Amino acid sequence: MLTIYGVARSRAFRCLWAAEEAGIAYAHVPVMFGPEAQAPEFLALNPNGTVPAMRDGELVLFESLAINLHIAAKAGPPLLPIGADHSRVLQWTLWAATEIEPQVMQWARNSFMLPEAQRDAALAAAGRAAADLRLAVLEGHLAGRPFLLGEGFTIADCNLAGVLYGSWFRGYDLSALPRVAAWMERCMTRPAALTARRLREE
Repeated sequence: MLTIYGVARSRAFRCLWAAEEAGIAYAHVPVMFGPEAQAPEFLALNPNGTVPAMRDGELVLFESLAINLHIAAKAGPPLLPIGADHSRVLQWTLWAATEIEPQVMQWARNSFMLPEAQRDAALAAAGRAAADLRLAVLEGHLAGRPFLLGEGFTIADCNLAGVLYGSWFRGYDLSALPRVAAWMERCMTRPAALTARRLREE
């Protein structure tokens, strides 16, 4: 049995969504970030003391996007394509982690995550500007295609939309990026996404 550790109001959301898309049975153990993630029994799963973590038989993984790639591999195509499209999935997954997530997190931390007295408006603006540059790349890529790899949804869409979910949910303005806005709407209203969102938003 696949087990996903971490509250839905964390990066574990991405893994819960991926498991729903894969249609595989899983158990959810809602470990809270902070003290619960520092407990010895959880550190045995994720020595970083962060959520999520995953156990699948003898395999234990941390890092949400790596967990998602493992989940997608269990499902196979079309969630995780083969051949050149497999490489494109890896490209967009790494782009999500390295190019866009640091920027949107800087905006989010200084817009709503930190206590108001600790927020820095200049850092929020800089994160927004850097994120918009990356989102312009995504806007161009989505011309003529509903999903990242073309006509069909893949784990690449789950990974990237999962990274963008928190900022999107908190009202990140995508009005200048209509293709990105429409793609996010397509991704986040999928039945599997709605199931995971209910766990997080309720």
